[in-house]
Amino acid sequence: MADPAPPSPRVEALLARLTLEEKVGQLHQAHGLGAADHADLRAGRLGSAIVATSATAGNDRQERVRAAELNALQRIAVQESRLGIPLLFARDVIHGHRTVAPIPLAQAASFSPAHVEACAAVAAREARADGITWVYTPMLDIARDPRWGRVAESFGEDPHLGARLAAAAVRGYQGTALNDPERVAACAKHFVGYGAVEGGRDYNTLEITAHTLHNVHLPPFRAAVDAGVASVMSAFCDVGGVPVAAHPGLLTDVLRGTLGFPGVLVTDWGAVLELLEHGVAATEADAARLALLAGNDIDMASGAYRACLPALVASGAVPLDRVDAAVRRVLALKDALGLFDDPYADEGAAPRVHGRADHRAVTTDLARRSVVLLQNRDDVLPLRPGLRIGVVGAAAGWRGQLFGTWTLDGDAAEVPTLLEAVRALAGPGEVWHTVNLDEAMDWARSTDVLIVALGETPTRSGEDHSVAGVELPAGQLEQLEALRELDVPIVTVVFAGRPLVLTRAARASAALLLAWHPGVSGGTPVAEILFGAVNPSGHLPVTLPRHGGQSPAHYNHKPTGRPVATRPGAFRLSDQPDAPLYPFGFGLSYTPFTFTDLRVSAAHVRAGEDVQVRVTVSNTGERAGEVVTQLYLRDVHSSRTRPVRELRGFERVALPAGASADVTFTLGPQELGFYDDSGRLTLEPGAFQIWVGADSRASLTATFEVRPLP
Repeated sequence: MADPAPPSPRVEALLARLTLEEKVGQLHQAHGLGAADHADLRAGRLGSAIVATSATAGNDRQERVRAAELNALQRIAVQESRLGIPLLFARDVIHGHRTVAPIPLAQAASFSPAHVEACAAVAAREARADGITWVYTPMLDIARDPRWGRVAESFGEDPHLGARLAAAAVRGYQGTALNDPERVAACAKHFVGYGAVEGGRDYNTLEITAHTLHNVHLPPFRAAVDAGVASVMSAFCDVGGVPVAAHPGLLTDVLRGTLGFPGVLVTDWGAVLELLEHGVAATEADAARLALLAGNDIDMASGAYRACLPALVASGAVPLDRVDAAVRRVLALKDALGLFDDPYADEGAAPRVHGRADHRAVTTDLARRSVVLLQNRDDVLPLRPGLRIGVVGAAAGWRGQLFGTWTLDGDAAEVPTLLEAVRALAGPGEVWHTVNLDEAMDWARSTDVLIVALGETPTRSGEDHSVAGVELPAGQLEQLEALRELDVPIVTVVFAGRPLVLTRAARASAALLLAWHPGVSGGTPVAEILFGAVNPSGHLPVTLPRHGGQSPAHYNHKPTGRPVATRPGAFRLSDQPDAPLYPFGFGLSYTPFTFTDLRVSAAHVRAGEDVQVRVTVSNTGERAGEVVTQLYLRDVHSSRTRPVRELRGFERVALPAGASADVTFTLGPQELGFYDDSGRLTLEPGAFQIWVGADSRASLTATFEVRPLP
């Protein structure tokens, strides 16, 4: 990326006037500000506040944020402190603010950067109307282990998809100018590797090689930095024996050096003091020193910076210029947001902005594209009018089931349930609902089709909610399998925040849909798909394992030195098939698509030249639909082992019935190369194979060769 602009004269003038205590105050972030914090505001000992009451706010009940309350605090900071430096107000706006969007994992299933960007813009507009200027999103951790609770907040398992959506989210939150009153500063988190914690256990340790770091975990962060993300949050796990909050190799050398990030780096909640628990710091002062020198600008919620940095600077343990550099970045962010010119939120904006019809339309449009049709035996879907329909399961009637984790400011009362949506679209057909198995068994005998709603509660996934088993919660499968004995077609809808093992559910169902946690649009997009008003077009951003023992499962695995020709696949288990239940990129439609006439611009290209790949996509059915055309690549011979396939391009294509279109992909050094252990992009001559299709098992293939420069 381009070199950052030099600090403004305003920032430099303020920095020169700040006392050491005031400088450290700019690096201190408090939480849950109350009357006890007013003295700190007046003394300039606070620079920002996270508007949350706990470290795991995503699974706790939070008070709604209100602009008037934040303005009251801002007035103290601006009007009653010596230099009048405004506060930054931060909040976890993970998938929407007042208008709750589908969880990020569901957003990734859309394979649509444009829709992700539009949803982020809605969230930014609503958050800014409440006085929030800084949002702790997007979460860019690559998530390959379904046991990890925070997979719900991720864009899935693939670095290329994650990178495309990372850039889209940053554009949506920040727009083209941070001082736009409808935009906020975004925060790419958690840098880096947090999604690879051992055993999927939250906050756990992890080991990743430099090769894996640069080629798997860094691409989304690289894309966010290139898109101009204003801030980054460091992870609170340890990588290779060093907690990230105290890891200058990652935070300074890689993030600021290799990636060229110029903005604000904030710790995660309490991460500075947690260095004592990690055992790398003996005292609070030691923890503060390690964190600041590693590269963290702002200490979120621990208080260690404020308590210890003045003495550390006075003793020479922390150079003053390191403190000044951090403060300069914080002040520059406030300047970019326009807070020095207009620090207050418009207290009349929220009623005008929150929950607008066009906001709901944006999130609903994304939700429609996120639902993945996994199975549709005998074309049981779409449902025809006039059927006698039974709806079974508590998930069908519970609004909160559909919101997902991290919904601090939404109102579940506004969410249409699946049952309500089915009744609204069923037409003249009869619809009944029960959560009682005996009633369901009795009533189903005179029913044409059963819609069974299963899945996870919102708090079964999310932060601090990892699980050992990734099957459906106890009792749900038994209910489904009992209903199967009635020989009535079953359409199973799964609401979940992680990739679940759905092997038994698929066996018991005629049709199977994965609806994730769809947000405020609730059951409406699902019902629209069930009745054919919307043709399903979601594709899996994660691999769905056949068995929990296959975890972690991901399609872009490495080849092994001893492949078994009769059992190709990723997992090499003796008691289970190698293949997952559903592969990455998979998703069915009500209309068939074909991929033909794959053309490569040249059989041989020189290193550094682009390769054009064209394919014809055809809708051969009788219904309009959308499909995500996906291009996968393999570097056949390389100095480092490379994945058997890697997603290197995708495009969502909408086609009327019987229509065709050509899709073109451009493969340049970024797509053909890989990063070496120092983070340099490397493109080696040799053979490359590509595949194009509708998922990671695509079979339409071609090859070309990259030749060295003369």
